[in-house]
Amino acid sequence: MAAAQNPLAAHPPQFATKAKSCIFLMMNGAPSQVDTFDFKPALAKYAGKTTPEEMKYINSGGRKVGYLPPAWRDFKPGGESGLLISDYFPNVRKHADKLCVINSCHTDSHAHGSALVAMNTGKTFIGRPSLGSWCTYGLGTANQSLPGYVVMLDKRGGPISGEPNWSSGFMPSTYSGTLFRPIGDPILDLKGPAHITREAQCAQLDLLAQLNEAHLAGLPGGQKLAARVESYELAYRMQSEAPEAVDIAKETPETLKMYGVDQEPTDEFGRNCLVARRLVERGVRFVQLYSGGGHLEETCDAHESIEKNPGRHGAEVALPIAALLSDLEQRGMLDETLVVWGGEFGRMPFSEGKDAPGRNHNPYGFTMWMAGGGVRGGMTYGKTDELGFQAVENKVHLHDIHATILHLMGMDHERLTYFHQGRQESLTDVGDRVVHEVLA
Repeated sequence: MAAAQNPLAAHPPQFATKAKSCIFLMMNGAPSQVDTFDFKPALAKYAGKTTPEEMKYINSGGRKVGYLPPAWRDFKPGGESGLLISDYFPNVRKHADKLCVINSCHTDSHAHGSALVAMNTGKTFIGRPSLGSWCTYGLGTANQSLPGYVVMLDKRGGPISGEPNWSSGFMPSTYSGTLFRPIGDPILDLKGPAHITREAQCAQLDLLAQLNEAHLAGLPGGQKLAARVESYELAYRMQSEAPEAVDIAKETPETLKMYGVDQEPTDEFGRNCLVARRLVERGVRFVQLYSGGGHLEETCDAHESIEKNPGRHGAEVALPIAALLSDLEQRGMLDETLVVWGGEFGRMPFSEGKDAPGRNHNPYGFTMWMAGGGVRGGMTYGKTDELGFQAVENKVHLHDIHATILHLMGMDHERLTYFHQGRQESLTDVGDRVVHEVLA
């Protein structure tokens, strides 16, 4: 789809659209939907009791089933729409009229590693291109001095399935996510040796380009080599532009305070959200931010305590997320920036044992939300059952989420394909749908 000489050359979407960039806020570890954005008054009705007999269809995944804890913090209405959002996200509640909350999501795995890979690539097994890779493959990037796809991890570590979450899979590596750090050198090993001047480096790259182009002339359609050539050139251009893109010292004190920079516990995620805004402002196509690193207590995982994990991570991200939405809106960028929030799955409504008010993994029903980029704000879509266990109305599979994101970015999920091993591959399966009801 892109010119062989520059796989990331910008080109128009398949159809007119508002969104030019996407920021995906990935809540690693899977937040509890019934404690954040999917209010279930029945949990208060059955508080302290075991699962009602008529609801024994609930599958515990083999774990011990305890009582039904109510939502751990109060839900309150936000904005004119009155969307109910819990006190884990009070700052986000102020933006209720911007949010499209999808309460009927479901996925194909209850294990963190495979579910994370599925949320990013559409399949539970590794080796597939990620959502960000498909976006940069389909649209290129507007800034040829920055990557088209940037990923920023939590300082506590990356997701347990690692690099396959932002890999380009069977596509050229040009479309893979590039890891950025918000502090210090944004990209490790970007700077060359101190004894090599920029002029000398430029001469080396010119010679290397001549040799590669001569070789490429005898290899019509040599996409891998063309991608490698472009990666050398991109790295050279990034040496000057990438440090400026993450230099938040140029932001006003008011902006830094709004994002919670230099405050605890919001400093790290606040920096990442601010850098994300600076990147999309400079033409980066897809930015993914991870909250929660490693495994279990370092993530949104909530086996031991509903309050401990959502409380800790909500406190870290709620203010920065609200700031990101405000900042994009103030700069006139929200209409052209799609913001997506969610985890790899959700949480069971019951506890894990009588003395452990935590919730187990739940792929059958969970919540994601979108804002900006052509999405209808101030609405909920779909429902889970009375207790919040499984999607029962207007079900939205993770492939439907992907199809909708691609549509909002101006791409038809059935027409965006890549030829691999004898067949046209796509991010989604045939038969999955765009959720048109959430579009503005």
